[in-house]
Amino acid sequence: MTIVRSKICGITCVADALLAAEAGADAIGLVFYAKSPRAVNPEQARAIVAALPPFVTTVGLFVNAGREEIQQVLRSVPLDILQFHGDEEPQACEGHGRPYFKALRVRAEDDLLALAKKYASAQAILLDAYVPGLHGGTGERFDWSLIPAGLPKPLILAGGLAPHNVREAIAQVRPYAVDVSGGVEASKGRKDAEKVREFIRQVRLVDTTM
Repeated sequence: MTIVRSKICGITCVADALLAAEAGADAIGLVFYAKSPRAVNPEQARAIVAALPPFVTTVGLFVNAGREEIQQVLRSVPLDILQFHGDEEPQACEGHGRPYFKALRVRAEDDLLALAKKYASAQAILLDAYVPGLHGGTGERFDWSLIPAGLPKPLILAGGLAPHNVREAIAQVRPYAVDVSGGVEASKGRKDAEKVREFIRQVRLVDTTM
């Protein structure tokens, strides 16, 4: 049986973090990007992380952040993994004392294999929809057929996922993990309990049939 992991991103409060954990999420995402409607500050993030039960991975999302900004967050918030969602070069992602994911926004003209190989030090590659001027969290789905075979890193699939399509996504793409934010929200920055539970239920249904 292939187990597909799930990450609930854009968590902004303790209640939603506990909801995700109780529903069975493997990870939660905390957004340290002021332009996002789902942004949290270090104080909020520290409270969220402190409330989580064991075995829930905490991921901090950054967009073109300076090294000192990242270190300031890490001095306050015990994050497990960093996720870089901007135009960061590999050297900007390294050296923070944490493993990292690199997000790539998919366009038809991109050589995803070459881009993934460029980030050889990443723990995983996250693929998301390309929307000009935006760095994720768009709710847009991209053409999954653009994903090449043989990616050199575990694949985290994002972009427009929701309870109604995540099983189809997993069946077609066979990712290591799926990442959702807007697809399980009641409003920007707040999660819908039933949508979170149904999303993870759908992921687990695929686990038993792949």
